[in-house]
Amino acid sequence: MSDSPKRPRIVRNDYRALHPSASGDWKPSLAVSVVIPAYGSQDKLDLTLAALAAQTYPSDLMEVVVVDDNSAPPLRLPELRPEHARLVVTTPESWGSAHAVNTGVNHADGQVVLRLDADMVAYRDHVEAQMRWHHTADYLAVLGHKRFIDWEPGRLTPEQVHEKVLVGEAEALFAVEDSRPHWIEQVIADTNGLTTHQPNNYRVFIGATGSLHRDFFKTVGGLDTDLRLGSDTEFAYRLSQAGAVFVPETTSSSWHLGMPQMVQKWDEGRHQRVPYVAQRVPLHGMRRSAPPRAWRVPLVDVVIDIEDATAAEVDAAVAPVIGGPDGDARITLVAGQGPAPQDRASILAGDGAQLRLIEEHYEAEARVRVVAEAPEPDPAVPYRLVLPKPVPLRSGSVGKILAAMERADAGLVLAELPDAPPARLERTAAFARARHITGGNGLDQVVAGIWGAANYAGLAAPETEGTVFEPAPADAARRLARRFFDARQRARLRALLRR
Repeated sequence: MSDSPKRPRIVRNDYRALHPSASGDWKPSLAVSVVIPAYGSQDKLDLTLAALAAQTYPSDLMEVVVVDDNSAPPLRLPELRPEHARLVVTTPESWGSAHAVNTGVNHADGQVVLRLDADMVAYRDHVEAQMRWHHTADYLAVLGHKRFIDWEPGRLTPEQVHEKVLVGEAEALFAVEDSRPHWIEQVIADTNGLTTHQPNNYRVFIGATGSLHRDFFKTVGGLDTDLRLGSDTEFAYRLSQAGAVFVPETTSSSWHLGMPQMVQKWDEGRHQRVPYVAQRVPLHGMRRSAPPRAWRVPLVDVVIDIEDATAAEVDAAVAPVIGGPDGDARITLVAGQGPAPQDRASILAGDGAQLRLIEEHYEAEARVRVVAEAPEPDPAVPYRLVLPKPVPLRSGSVGKILAAMERADAGLVLAELPDAPPARLERTAAFARARHITGGNGLDQVVAGIWGAANYAGLAAPETEGTVFEPAPADAARRLARRFFDARQRARLRALLRR
């Protein structure tokens, strides 16, 4: 299948292969819906709409959907507003910015959705600057530029804002020296405009101003309405998992009226966000400081074909993972059949004996599941390690192959195994983008081209590490103690050594 003209093959996050038209020197064709989630602050909303009424993007291709999150008193549309603007009210079953954005997108007609906060004053070409990118590819997440300014109510009227924006002088509304940049600007600078791939580049695509194709928004599933804080971070993570390319648009800008709440209440806000974001975003820094444990979304899915394998062979692969530093994992054991039979005849005949042992052994371990067929890749999990058979692993084996993938910045790593096809470590984002580009054909080759592939040796250990089925031999000191001391003497010796 040939690539769609809207689905070019972009390597990692290097969007420099795209060549968008310059603002004011092209003919747009895509319609955009500017979705504004709002709660109270009618005065700021009036200024936001006044600036949008002066945009360079064609009015017949731009609509504005203001979503009132049940404000009291209700919000209204002012007289000075874009030509195609409407107001919708969220349904009462939920609340918050995530629910408001999803509601706005459900009412949107444009092929592209631009989320804009209700306290933003956009420069004249702000919408156009982002839209030129979306005409080059349909899987971009474009981040608008902004600066924060302390806001005094009544400082400006909607008419004053509209006049300045209309003549291209929005930058003169406030003094740059009185404003401050967003923290994401440092991340963008450190990564050469995000063109240097980092697994956590997604974290810059948060709130205020950003856009993407509506179909891509819906494919990812919209924002998580269970999250009152951090929903934009979690959504951006899922965008990255779906193969999005993040583009910081810097040729235009906007003013954010007021300082962000996370700056004003940093410690409180972070503590409120930690458990929600950490449960759902394995690549977030909040997870790095936590010991290995079970999470809602694991760092890696390990899928092992265990058909015809013994319980001891399976445990040699599983135990080092869940019991060591690689415990942030979910292990799926593919048996090739349903649950082992439990009837008398089958048990006496030995039918399914090894599978029964395996099922019983991991019955209480939430991170291990036994299934008949291999599941489809989980789009939320960043890495997937597929073993064609159980092989002995060491504590830290999974972490080492993950580190090798990051060093190579690869989308696929093939690890040689004894007497078996290679194991596969897949980067979910790379394979999701490959599927989006091609529709599902020749994925390995496409991933190698857009993200790179590498080989790895040393995943399988030469012998089994100690497990419940094959305990490790006692060390020399313990063997010596058992030879020369009885149980009481050994207990006293252990007590002395602990002092």
